[in-house]
Amino acid sequence: MDIDISYMNIEDLEEIKDVLISDFDDFWSYNILKGELEALNSKYFVARYLGEIVGFAGIKIIDLEAEVMNIVTRKDKRNLGIGSLLLEKLILVSKDLGLNEIYLEVNSKNCVAISLYEKFKFEKIGIRKKYYNGNDAMIMRKKFIY
Repeated sequence: MDIDISYMNIEDLEEIKDVLISDFDDFWSYNILKGELEALNSKYFVARYLGEIVGFAGIKIIDLEAEVMNIVTRKDKRNLGIGSLLLEKLILVSKDLGLNEIYLEVNSKNCVAISLYEKFKFEKIGIRKKYYNGNDAMIMRKKFIY
């Protein structure tokens, strides 16, 4: 599967606007994503397969840290490695920017996502109680060694 990862722009968001909730997830609305794309301290990427957007991901940069805001794969394209490619891109960009570490929060019930983050050597550093609709959030971090 030949996946192309590139910076996300407003045109990309417009392309998925009508299927954002049905084909991806309902965590992020069009307006929230638009604000993220316009923020100077955010970096977002899209994954394309055969010209179609099949995933997107973003980080927010604060001082020398990045926080993963989301990694989303189109529902009919999950378990094909797209999330791994997007996470790898977020890590590479964070390193290229000279950041010290990258953080994320994940629903403690989301075993697939936790497994992905552990594959990339993220470590569990804390819990936020009842963060996701009553479920705990696991806080994970990957430190960079230069």
